Amino acid sequence: MARDPKYDILFEPIKLGPKTLKNRFYQVPHCNGFGSEKPGTQAYNRQMKAEGGWGAMCTEYCSISPESDDTHRVSARIWDDEDVRNLSVMCDMLHAQGALAGVELWYGGPHAPCNETRHTPRAPSQVASEFELNSYPRYMDEDDIKIVQQYYVDAALRSRDAGFDIIYVYGAHAYLPFQFLSPYYNKRTDKYGGSFENRARFWKETLEKVREAVGDDCAITARFSIDNIKGKGDVQVREDGVRFLEHVDHLVDFWDLTVSGIVEWGQDAGPSRFFEENHQKPYVMPAREHTKKPIVGVGRITNADTMVEIIKSGQFDIIGAARPSIADPFLPKKIEEGRLDDIRECIGCNVCISRWEYGSAPLICTQNATAGEEYRRGWHPEKYHRAKNADKGVLVVGAGPAGMECAMVLGKREMSAVHLVEADADIGGSVNWISLLGHGDGKENIFRGTARGLGNWKHVVTYRTIQLNKLKNVEVHTSSRLSAQEVREYGAEIVVIATGCHWTRDGLNSLTHDKIEGADPTASWLVTPDEVALGTKEVGHRVLILENEGYFMGVSIAQKLAGAGHDVTLVGPAADIGAYMHYTLEAPMMARDLSRLGVKIHTHTMVDRVGPGHVRVSDVWDPSKTKDFDVDTVVMCTARISNDELYRELKSDQAALQSAGVEELYVIGDAAAPRMIADSIFDGHRLAREIDSENPATPLPFIRERRLWGNVTNQDYEKQLQAERDSAPVP
Repeated sequence: MARDPKYDILFEPIKLGPKTLKNRFYQVPHCNGFGSEKPGTQAYNRQMKAEGGWGAMCTEYCSISPESDDTHRVSARIWDDEDVRNLSVMCDMLHAQGALAGVELWYGGPHAPCNETRHTPRAPSQVASEFELNSYPRYMDEDDIKIVQQYYVDAALRSRDAGFDIIYVYGAHAYLPFQFLSPYYNKRTDKYGGSFENRARFWKETLEKVREAVGDDCAITARFSIDNIKGKGDVQVREDGVRFLEHVDHLVDFWDLTVSGIVEWGQDAGPSRFFEENHQKPYVMPAREHTKKPIVGVGRITNADTMVEIIKSGQFDIIGAARPSIADPFLPKKIEEGRLDDIRECIGCNVCISRWEYGSAPLICTQNATAGEEYRRGWHPEKYHRAKNADKGVLVVGAGPAGMECAMVLGKREMSAVHLVEADADIGGSVNWISLLGHGDGKENIFRGTARGLGNWKHVVTYRTIQLNKLKNVEVHTSSRLSAQEVREYGAEIVVIATGCHWTRDGLNSLTHDKIEGADPTASWLVTPDEVALGTKEVGHRVLILENEGYFMGVSIAQKLAGAGHDVTLVGPAADIGAYMHYTLEAPMMARDLSRLGVKIHTHTMVDRVGPGHVRVSDVWDPSKTKDFDVDTVVMCTARISNDELYRELKSDQAALQSAGVEELYVIGDAAAPRMIADSIFDGHRLAREIDSENPATPLPFIRERRLWGNVTNQDYEKQLQAERDSAPVP
């Protein structure tokens, strides 16, 4: 299909100083967990987006000195010539696709704990980090300032030598240049503190030095948090924000604008449960009147019409993206080719961020199972080889996240006949009811963000429904619950069981590994999360939720019920309720919202006994300390159990399978083990990708980029990988 002319503006080139961006699509710096020490994985991950039409790709934050070490997290580094060599692979691969390469030069100050290097970071004032634990910087005198500015210059020169086209002096998210600008961090009384001009001096001088060093060869930009979202006493958009734009506008070729500091950078990478698309508009829009340079910005912008509106309004000149480019590296090309319904829309769950925040782990994506696997597994998000056993028929039982993904990929691998059979009336599995959760009362949170709920997560189902409907070799059958005998008689040579899991009703939990006294699975006053979401059981006014899942479920149930007027108590044995939400950046906003809704929270607390009208809890550290609650309903958000009965029954009778012509039997997703949606989808994708391997039940080995004694190279593998990619069809 041809591109709709209304989107032509998105494909206009734009000048960035000495460089030209071929269109308006720009992957802003974002972490992927590969840094400069996994050059192949880094390069192929960014290159895939260039192939998909993005005009520029940037590294994650790139450390300019061992004094700026963020271990346990993984950043890129450009400390020496070896880093130049590794990062040049990314630059070369982007240039081969006609895209620009950007590097985000980073010095963290007190926010760089230096756990690996054990160096001491420097900062404008000796104020401990409010983000890292017990991390103090060394006060920078004027000699220190000159030393650190030279770090930036040296790193810029190395970046140019590596082949980077765009060089950032990164000061967003409360890192060093911003720390000088911000009175919240800068307590100095010399020429680098006090007045606005003094506080802006370090950043201005550094931009001048970097521009003098490489400005004729590279585009220079600053990533700037135009509002730190802390209010009075810090940088605010209408005050120091726009003043700084005017103050150094002549030194940059374009601006990369964002909001927030590092403590709550979820205000920037806004989770969809609190922020809608383009949520930063009120903060960044005022910038237009104060700069003559192009502006790039973000806001989980996935809708092509929104992109056009943003550019025409003058808000941004360039559509920046991190998460949408992970969910769909081919988003620009799909817009260009008129294939908008093929876009894998980012759901804003921030699972991609969580793995990096967790430490030393590569990014993953709920929507895109190939994210981070481009090099080490050779996966392409749009290309699939015809399976060697494509003549086999496949039956996938269960159309939840894993089953949908598996059937879709099998279809794209041209299996002769794929049947996806679902017991419920609709495909989607748990996502259908999860997407109903967490709406609260929809009012503004105490801080920024609105309790919007998990509705965007339904895109997991929508995208796969569209793709399945397009595949002529895939049939979807709903409202059909198959027995073991019916599976055997179905006529498929390959059977994949994806029957999901269920919430236990007896209180089995990860703390005691046992049931809870009095938990009667048949009791009307005991309900599970899915029953709350679907409204299949009545919930009384006084509700106690036992939160033992550790992620989004318990807090989402609390948010939903409290927003509907219930009196909610949330109990959990851990130190934090929904602790994994710290990694998805949702925790601070969720904590404030639950407080606003009046939810009573008890941590380090476990339910000992439940019964009609009452619950007894005890202190985790001193079980003799107990407390009784009068309640009408208990919500058991404890353990999930795989629905693996069908799989076990089939597997137990190999003779019957063989007699029926079933050659292979597999189990995937939550039916194998309950897990995050992203991991269930990956499981289904992985099996389908490797369905023609010698043993599909066992994942194939992947490339491990690691240091080995001797001279080891992956060049031969890379040539083979590229040849396979070039020959793979696009479905």
